Amino acid sequence: MVTLHASPPVSAAPEPTVATCDLPIGVFDSGVGGLTVLRALRETLPHESFIYLGDTARLPYGTKSPESVVRYATQCAATLVASGIKALVIACNTAASAALPALQARYPLLPIVGVVEPGAAAALAATRSQRIAVIATEGTVRAGAYRRAIARLNPQAVVTETPCQVFVALAEEGWTQGPIVDLIIRQYLQGVFSEDPAPDTLLLGCTHFPVLSAALRAALPDPVAIVDSAQTTALAVASRLQLEDLLKSPSRPAGVVQFLATDGAARFARVGSIFLGAPLLEAAVAVVDV
Repeated sequence: MVTLHASPPVSAAPEPTVATCDLPIGVFDSGVGGLTVLRALRETLPHESFIYLGDTARLPYGTKSPESVVRYATQCAATLVASGIKALVIACNTAASAALPALQARYPLLPIVGVVEPGAAAALAATRSQRIAVIATEGTVRAGAYRRAIARLNPQAVVTETPCQVFVALAEEGWTQGPIVDLIIRQYLQGVFSEDPAPDTLLLGCTHFPVLSAALRAALPDPVAIVDSAQTTALAVASRLQLEDLLKSPSRPAGVVQFLATDGAARFARVGSIFLGAPLLEAAVAVVDV
């Protein structure tokens, strides 16, 4: 077992130098859902290296108290910072909702990007009627993060938020299609799109949910757009790195990815392959203590 220990809190990222630009980008999530964001990041920033940490020992975050989520997120961030990173991506909607301000205060000079603001912007770009349905974990809905983020960008938008906690379990089990999945989706969404007027956009407010996109599409009226914030988040990260002069030069060696999990390397690799869209071997996943 490989064990990493968090270093004492730091308040700043290193000054932008060639060496700093070559450092990896840290990404963390409560489990494997954030691999959808990592996938988009790798497509958008193919020259960059990444360290991905899935806190699988404490999954799910969505049912935990805000105080616990902030503590978990702080520990995950500290582990990644101790490994040496140039930026941090919170690839977990619940963690971004609860812990983004705390992490920004803890590391004021480290570029930190969450998935909520980019997701809100993507939903507003997709909607025609300004009526948006958000499905997320209990914690994200309780925090009202998407409602506030969308309102900041467009106060006229009408937002419906629905907690769909069981979707996380389905995704983590690799159950993405079939009669049971269809039944659960209908149970959660039956009231959301029966309104008049109904939302014309569904925002997937959890990084676990994109693997259910096909089943969700089949359950929704055709005009409804499904928005996944992963690609928008990747573009936000690229923009922030460019602004901070932290992009890695294409002339440098190709980027690599290091995978960390707090429990269950075999399961992480098996289910993670679905989210990553590519085979992930157990040997490539190091189990760490945060």
